[in-house]
Amino acid sequence: MEPVVARLRAAGCVFAEEEAELILDAAGRSTGPGSGEERAADVEVLVDRMVARRCAGEPLEHVVGWAAFCGLRIAVTPGVFVPRRRTEFLVAQAMRVGRDAALIVDLCCGAAPLATALAVRLPRAEIHAADIDPVQTASARRNLELFANRAHVHEGDLYAALPQALRGRVDLLVANAPYVPVDALATLPAEAREHEPVHSLAGGRDGLEIQRRIAAGADGWLAPGGHVIVETGEDQAPHTRALFAGAGLDAWVAECEEMEATVVVGRRPRSARSGPAACRMARSTCSCPE
Repeated sequence: MEPVVARLRAAGCVFAEEEAELILDAAGRSTGPGSGEERAADVEVLVDRMVARRCAGEPLEHVVGWAAFCGLRIAVTPGVFVPRRRTEFLVAQAMRVGRDAALIVDLCCGAAPLATALAVRLPRAEIHAADIDPVQTASARRNLELFANRAHVHEGDLYAALPQALRGRVDLLVANAPYVPVDALATLPAEAREHEPVHSLAGGRDGLEIQRRIAAGADGWLAPGGHVIVETGEDQAPHTRALFAGAGLDAWVAECEEMEATVVVGRRPRSARSGPAACRMARSTCSCPE
């Protein structure tokens, strides 16, 4: 293990020991059966290749084939957006407002960490996940097939991917939509810029392009009293909240300083009203619920 740690540390990996353990474990799981010496040689070759990929700047999650998320191992492959720990806060907020949800939709699903985590926690819910990228939807299907009995994955652009039969019935809509302004992409870590799909990162000129479209369509897809939750940036949150309020939703911001996470929650009113939609701030639990 020491040579692996040394190579990773020389490449600038801050947590070289932990990464070495994960790579060795992944290599051991990936090699087939064989005699002791034969298998050891196979593992050594695979470890060398995996370490080389990591030292070249590939995300660790792509190298080992999974990302930790809400206590689960979410399968990810090269070209798939890597789930971030801060997005677990979105799951916590979803469980706070949607514990009784019967129908859940995950837009811009990527590998479907949100849909998968919610499927595990709400096994009776019907789950739909959608993404425009076939590479992402392939990973989403793989993950949801492991954890969810009532899950459906759709390929297409936001709401256009969903069956029309879901209109007006969605109890909980979640989305980790891209929200990085185009001009800020250059400031992202190299492993994100060079190895994750740009359409999973870039949210247009101001980072709000996809959020505008989600907000505009939410009222037509949510059930009365249903919620929509999106991850956003701290500086963008007031604008995201305004988008939701402008679409007729009650809207509020929830933040977690520990996880550096911010989400905006919108709620479709149960009945029509004459006044403006409500806006408020909220600070609540950061933990990903079991």
